[in-house]
Amino acid sequence: MRFLLVLFLAFLPALATAADRVALVIGMSDYKTVVKLDNTLNDARGISETLRKIGFQVTTALDVEGETLRTIVDEFSFRSETADLALIYFAGHGVEVQGENFLIPIDADVKSNKDIQRQGVSLKQFLASVENARKMRIVILDSCRDNPFGDELDLAALDQTALEAEQTRSIGQTGLAPPSPDRGTMVAFAARDGERALDGSGNNSPFAIALMENLVKPNLEISLMFRKVRDQVLDKTGNQQEPHTYGSLSGTPFYIAGGSEGSIVASADPKVAWSDLRENQEVQLASLANQGDTRSMVGMAYMRLNAADARYDPKTAAKFLQRAADAGSAEAQFELAQLYEKGLGVDQDLDRAFALFTASAEQGFADALNDLGFIYYQGGLNIVPNQPLGLEYFQKAADVRHPQAMFNVAALIDDGVIEGRTYKDAAEYLYRSLRTGSKDVFELLRDRPAMFKVETRKELQRKLSQYAFYNGTIDGDFGPGTQRSIRAAYGLSD
Repeated sequence: MRFLLVLFLAFLPALATAADRVALVIGMSDYKTVVKLDNTLNDARGISETLRKIGFQVTTALDVEGETLRTIVDEFSFRSETADLALIYFAGHGVEVQGENFLIPIDADVKSNKDIQRQGVSLKQFLASVENARKMRIVILDSCRDNPFGDELDLAALDQTALEAEQTRSIGQTGLAPPSPDRGTMVAFAARDGERALDGSGNNSPFAIALMENLVKPNLEISLMFRKVRDQVLDKTGNQQEPHTYGSLSGTPFYIAGGSEGSIVASADPKVAWSDLRENQEVQLASLANQGDTRSMVGMAYMRLNAADARYDPKTAAKFLQRAADAGSAEAQFELAQLYEKGLGVDQDLDRAFALFTASAEQGFADALNDLGFIYYQGGLNIVPNQPLGLEYFQKAADVRHPQAMFNVAALIDDGVIEGRTYKDAAEYLYRSLRTGSKDVFELLRDRPAMFKVETRKELQRKLSQYAFYNGTIDGDFGPGTQRSIRAAYGLSD
């Protein structure tokens, strides 16, 4: 059986041709049927320039119509797959209809909720376009979030709104609903539910100004960076506007402007990465943990699980993880499960470990799903082997893009172990795993392609052709042409 046993995702950033940070910045001002906005184009230009300064490859779209915007978003989605961090910033009108968020292009003829749903671009589309970035995904909406409106929009009221001294970035009394982004994704709103996002009396909105001033700061962890933005906007608007973030960031610290070595992640090992957090930021992290922020609790735990750190204290780490796990953190449940499995910081309890792995997997945590695949497939933690159930967990992990699980499922399909799946399915999983940036999968396809049957290799060539990475013969021979296409799909140049 060809299981890929590496438990972490590896990268080759020094060789990557694709930018490690990509951004799509959108500004909408010259609306045809609703209130025009004064500062959105200035904001978009300013954010674009700010992101370029800190190493982003930026696409800027100003006053584009809906069809063009959708094309740009689709193109950005493909490019973001080989980036470590993908970010979208939108300045313009935003509304919520039946619990879903929509961003409005300039040509939208908005008279009812149905018009918004048909002509707007949904937040779900934005989230989908960044979801395959390798390490971090961010969507920032500089749009209003005041009260929802009825089925028919009052255009007369919109005209009146245009005459007000301070314009806001909503249509009528419409706001944006809280999203539910996937793990590893942050959505930042310029204002909380039911609040206005001010357009600003100067050249930029208060939110854009705060972003431009804080995005460029190196060694500033992402959650703490957005907290600084929030505090600055509250101060500048006299508490009239409070930015808010949603999401489920992973337990690894991220630095938008780069950490001490310029990378957005200080180390692949979260224990080492959190140990490198600067002292003043650790104090802020501890404060957030005391306020109930589960990610901060996990970060504090990781610091105390680094055996090379003077703060090494597995018992205290277990207490932090227990608090976060009790509050519903899937990552904390997974990490605490490993402590119970090893007897580190807690008394060894295999039944408790299994229960925590299961609780984490039930929330869709990829590492837990994959580990349960091994536990059931091979037996462990007092569990009798159950290979059919193990295969189910491997497939669940693969379907949420766990690189190791995708490779394992491809190998199992290639071996004929999974009924009803084809060589084409095996190639699909291999391609997706390659696009995640898995160094292990890349090296196996480069050095040992014959470990897969020729039928699977042919289907992978077809998949590479589909995305214009390969234009050679579909013969299953991984010669120089196919190898170049594999490197390109992975994100490397010759």
